[in-house]
Amino acid sequence: MFGFPDRVNLMLAGATGTNWKWLRTGRAIFADMMAAIDAARHSVCLETYTFSTGPLAERFREALVQAARRGVRVRVLVDALGSYGLPVAFWESLRAAGGEVRQFNPLALDRIGIRDHRKLLVCDAGVAFVGGFNIASEYEGDGVTLGWCDIGLKVEGPVVVELVTEFEEMFQRSEFQHKRFMRLRKSWAKKAVVVAKEQLLLSGPGRGRSPIKRALRADLADARDVRIMTAYFLPTWRIRRQLMRVARRGGRVWLLLAGKSDVLIAHLAGRSLYRRLLKAGVEIYEYQPQILHAKLVIIDGAVYVGSANLDQRSLNINYELMMRFDNAEMAGQAREIFGDNLKHCRRITLEEWGKARTLWGRLKQRWAYFFLMRVDPYIARRQWKEMAD
Repeated sequence: MFGFPDRVNLMLAGATGTNWKWLRTGRAIFADMMAAIDAARHSVCLETYTFSTGPLAERFREALVQAARRGVRVRVLVDALGSYGLPVAFWESLRAAGGEVRQFNPLALDRIGIRDHRKLLVCDAGVAFVGGFNIASEYEGDGVTLGWCDIGLKVEGPVVVELVTEFEEMFQRSEFQHKRFMRLRKSWAKKAVVVAKEQLLLSGPGRGRSPIKRALRADLADARDVRIMTAYFLPTWRIRRQLMRVARRGGRVWLLLAGKSDVLIAHLAGRSLYRRLLKAGVEIYEYQPQILHAKLVIIDGAVYVGSANLDQRSLNINYELMMRFDNAEMAGQAREIFGDNLKHCRRITLEEWGKARTLWGRLKQRWAYFFLMRVDPYIARRQWKEMAD
């Protein structure tokens, strides 16, 4: 097998003044992120779920330290659970250089279920990186012969200023202290920010509808061509029904899902949906060479990229950040990326799936589905209500 090309070589300009570049491998993602940090002169904002010890983490820390020493304002926000293994002393050199580091929602059993799953780097309020990548060595490589398969997007333009604003809000709320009766108010984290033809879709726990779900459902209503590439697939019942309706009315729905997963229970739960989807005409493909961690949705001319999976946690519980682009040129490039990844997949057919499933396998899938669709959301809702009362 051969790896993917690292990147689209040129920043491409949209009609709204937004420039973008797809970063198709961990090797490309991290190289461009490090270059942006090295070039920063005013500010660096880094937000991630997992920052894991290892050579990659040390290279990032050194780049951040050097930026702080030349007078750049450096702020880092990591999720306390996702970055649990990071030693307390890891950030001493950055703090000594003047950088600021915070953990989102410090660990406590009564609120452990509410997490910041966003991934974002913004430098000088002029260039930003979004996608599914964490700062961890397992992402390094080409996604085929080495390293997890992920996708990132480098963005320049007016929308980047809004990303800085959203980072600052999360950074200020990192201690996760809420005013009383917060659960009775609409969540501050659930909003859609429109800049020209680009949308920032931000979601989190609490009252109010998820902008990510609302945008997906609106695009799926009249969709003809749907391509979803996601690490963890366990969407809401309404979104599943819409996907099946697209296939039944003659559209085409492609699901590119994980053949190998780092979260077994999520893998089992997602597979519990295969039979009904296949019967409706949805095409399912499983990525084979490496663990799939990408988050990419293409619905006709609309493209979604960011941190959210198509599962219960991302759609209803975690703090997430997605960007939606209504851009035919970008959608065409995204379909090419999807097609290149599809070459490394195995198609799942209804006949094969029926023969392969054992009674024990079905039981495991049903229990995984029940836990992730019912138990996990219930616990998260209870924790949120108790915190916000």
